[in-house]
Amino acid sequence: MNTNIDIIKSSGEKVKFSLKKLRTSLGKSGADQQTVNEIIDKVKEELYDGISTKEIYNRAFALLKKKGGHLASKYKLKKAIYDLGPTGYPFERFISAILKYSGYKTTVGEIMQGKCVRHEIDVVADKNGMTTLIECKFHTEQGRNCNVKVPLYIASRFKDVKAHWDTKRHETKLEAGWVVTNTRFTKDAIQYGNCIGLYLLSWDYPNNDGLRNRIDRLGLYPITVSTLLTNREKQFLLSRDVVLCRDLIDDLFFLDHLGISETRKSKIQKEIKMLCKQ
Repeated sequence: MNTNIDIIKSSGEKVKFSLKKLRTSLGKSGADQQTVNEIIDKVKEELYDGISTKEIYNRAFALLKKKGGHLASKYKLKKAIYDLGPTGYPFERFISAILKYSGYKTTVGEIMQGKCVRHEIDVVADKNGMTTLIECKFHTEQGRNCNVKVPLYIASRFKDVKAHWDTKRHETKLEAGWVVTNTRFTKDAIQYGNCIGLYLLSWDYPNNDGLRNRIDRLGLYPITVSTLLTNREKQFLLSRDVVLCRDLIDDLFFLDHLGISETRKSKIQKEIKMLCKQ
């Protein structure tokens, strides 16, 4: 099978198909080498010039799901983050939860006074005597990146809050501002963020310490990765501020409230435990 073909990304951009990228993404699901090779062989048979990355993803996902729900769940992580929408609030809760498991004390949606105006901060995180202000930029459309306007705007807000903060006595020091997105930053956005002193966190930035790396490392997957929960059930859980799969391991209250049968409940918990390495 000729793999020297053009594929269409979600942004509409045409690029060459990369067997290496497909192999890497499948490997990150935790699938063994034999499984990866089998899926690649089947996907290669169905490639054609102009196929979309979504079609390739859907086929690989379906094949992985037959091998194990937890493998398919990890493979769909990027899509699962998008599924936290359509509002950005569950994403803010998700980022807050990740930080809590990293030793931060967090609050979401806090109103803070600036020198000029008041600001609603998505996540305020305290650790080791330091307070960090975190702004979350959530996009529901794949292919949309955060350009330089985003860190420019966030830097001005941080500067205003810090100007007022420094006039008062506090138990912690305010010296850090973050911008977190579920997509990617443009080169100009990264250059400006580094220059002005903002910490940028995206799907794959910083290298080897991006959002995906942190989720995999901590085993903190959003409930939207589940292959067994329905969309209605996921939205119900999100509306109750249940954003992590891990939250359902020892607390069956919401699954009981949804009227999920004992058989399904057992399967859901098994999938989640395998996913979260419990």
